[in-house]
Amino acid sequence: MSGRLQPCAGQLVEGIAQLGLALPAETVERLLAFGELLLKWNKVYNLTAIRSPQEVITHHLLDSLAVLPRLEAVVRVADIGSGGGLPGIVLAIVRPGLIVSSIETVGKKASFQQQAKIELGLGNFSVFNKRVEQVEADALPAGAADGVISRAFSSLADFVRLSAHLLAEDGALYAMKGVQPVDELAALPAGWRVAETHALQVPGLDAERHLLVIRRA
Repeated sequence: MSGRLQPCAGQLVEGIAQLGLALPAETVERLLAFGELLLKWNKVYNLTAIRSPQEVITHHLLDSLAVLPRLEAVVRVADIGSGGGLPGIVLAIVRPGLIVSSIETVGKKASFQQQAKIELGLGNFSVFNKRVEQVEADALPAGAADGVISRAFSSLADFVRLSAHLLAEDGALYAMKGVQPVDELAALPAGWRVAETHALQVPGLDAERHLLVIRRA
């Protein structure tokens, strides 16, 4: 494979190892191919503020991969406000058995995700170009999700209010955040609790990252 990300391939491989993940070489190539698509489409569609290949590796690919060990029990995941397909497309690439539904209101971003689905051959990935509150749980592939994830989508309270209807009764919401959002924790709607908080170490990313797992109380 050639492209702007190829000189950073070693950085991705090393980061994957630091995360304790074991991925086949062909999966790593598909992650790099997705990164190339992000860089290419970003020139016209403004998918992300990140422009450098090195930051695509750290801020997008490795950041998305860092949550993977916490999703082992999840089979059907909905990615809310997924933008350029993060973390949804990354998760779909590395876990072919995972059923991923991406919900994105901005048409050009949803179009990019649909093109990535085609070019990367992601049969386990679906795109919904709608507001999350307009998507019904029974419209998702295989029905209600057992995991709903967001990456800096909104406040925790809004995340719960807007997307809880997509969640199976025993499922969990997974909020990817930077610093620990203390004020947001206090504003969670009644009937919901933070069941787990995980500090994430993203290789090459010098910033705080947390994953909050929210369940029904």
